[in-house]
Amino acid sequence: MHRKVFKTGNSLVVSLPKDLLEPLGMGDGTDVSVELDQQNHQILIRPAELPLAGDLSEEFAHQVSDFIEQYRPALEALAHK
Repeated sequence: MHRKVFKTGNSLVVSLPKDLLEPLGMGDGTDVSVELDQQNHQILIRPAELPLAGDLSEEFAHQVSDFIEQYRPALEALAHK
């Protein structure tokens, strides 16, 4: 699959098609891990495995993640005030 690097703001971006992301459970707002494999000249992108803080349950962490995903625009607007 051929993709093009383009500039948006001060960043360089590569768009990823939805049909590649969905099988991995990834979408808009998903945290990812990006690594450089210099030996093979590759960039590796995979869903990030975020550590749970303290004694939080995985269920609670998912509830918080769902809340953030649902209300992301409002939370971002509040963060910029």
